[in-house]
Amino acid sequence: MKLKQRVVLLAILLVIFIFTKVFLIDNLDTSAANREDQRAFHRMMASLRVELDPRLDHTLQSPWEIAAQWVVPREVYPEETPELGAVMHAMSTKKIIKADVGYKGTQLKALLILEGGQKVVFKPKRYARDYVVEGEPYAGYDRHNAEVAAFHLDRILGFRRAPLVVGRFVNLRTEIKPVATEQLLGTFMTVGNNTCFYGKCYYCRETEPACADGDIMEGSVTLWLPDVWPLQKHRHPWGRTYREGKLARWEYDESYCDAVKKTSPYDSGPRLLDIIDTAIFDYLIGNADRHHYESFQDDEGASMLILLDNAKSFGNPALDERSILAPLYQCCIIRVSTWNRLNYLKNGVLKSALKTAMSHDPISPVLSDPHLDALDQRLLSILATVKQCTDQFGTDVVLVEDRMTLSHL
Repeated sequence: MKLKQRVVLLAILLVIFIFTKVFLIDNLDTSAANREDQRAFHRMMASLRVELDPRLDHTLQSPWEIAAQWVVPREVYPEETPELGAVMHAMSTKKIIKADVGYKGTQLKALLILEGGQKVVFKPKRYARDYVVEGEPYAGYDRHNAEVAAFHLDRILGFRRAPLVVGRFVNLRTEIKPVATEQLLGTFMTVGNNTCFYGKCYYCRETEPACADGDIMEGSVTLWLPDVWPLQKHRHPWGRTYREGKLARWEYDESYCDAVKKTSPYDSGPRLLDIIDTAIFDYLIGNADRHHYESFQDDEGASMLILLDNAKSFGNPALDERSILAPLYQCCIIRVSTWNRLNYLKNGVLKSALKTAMSHDPISPVLSDPHLDALDQRLLSILATVKQCTDQFGTDVVLVEDRMTLSHL
């Protein structure tokens, strides 16, 4: 064989070797990541059921100190939380030492301080479990049970970006009124034999109070995030206008995602992928009302998108508002870990997992069966949407490794 032919042959073999090595390494990395995703899924399934137990073994810390230490820039609570039941038990039973009107917002809520100084947000029951909220997907009052269900869905999806929520029954006459501020107390009234209050908020009206069953009111309590983690509010790039006849740009511009990708903090880092995770989360729960979102302050785009205020969810199980998925089908990217988790949850696993996760909540059953059934149907729509993206652009573009920079932006 001539020297020139040998050089060419060696060059070809070298190229084949390099490509084979890269291919094998990529596949080994992918396989390892997939195996870890599967192990994480099985760990989540094994710890789904949270029994509310006051015992805190092997620590002298209070439940509030433990929960505060869980918070880091990319998660509100860690994957393994053996103390979760004790923290949620404290949220649902600790003595209320102060009650005030809720922090600023459009919907009725109360700010409670529990024994030990922990702040929680109380949202009262407005609807029966089988009530269907008609009209726009963001219509109606806040649903307290939606907050509980959304928290457990956050656990199941492996996001861990929603503050802790648990159901609670409170006696308005003996637990709230004696410790209420004048501002809150001034909104109390009696309707028939029921104690009611209407609070202070943008849409709060004396003519539309929330009423207890006698003195006992069902609601949800959301754990306040630690003050050492101040929040920053952002306008959601896929927010609605809430004005009849006026569309947001994303509702008519098919290339809108390209413009979003050129603006901070969506041009680098994890925020755009967080937006897409949130779209999936919101579509599953039927939340079309995320016009703003919060992250931690001074994060330069590195903080998670915190899944706060999920109460405009689970209103109508028959309404699948596809526009909630616009970030997914317009950008056509999704985290590999999210894609894997969604696939593990199909074939009825999601419905079963959420039902199990909520089974020990004080206000169980948290959701009606039609809402649980709707989750499984919406999951299929999400999977079909991702498949349309991969058919059009290929899996290498659509499925993004969690730690990867979005190089194709």
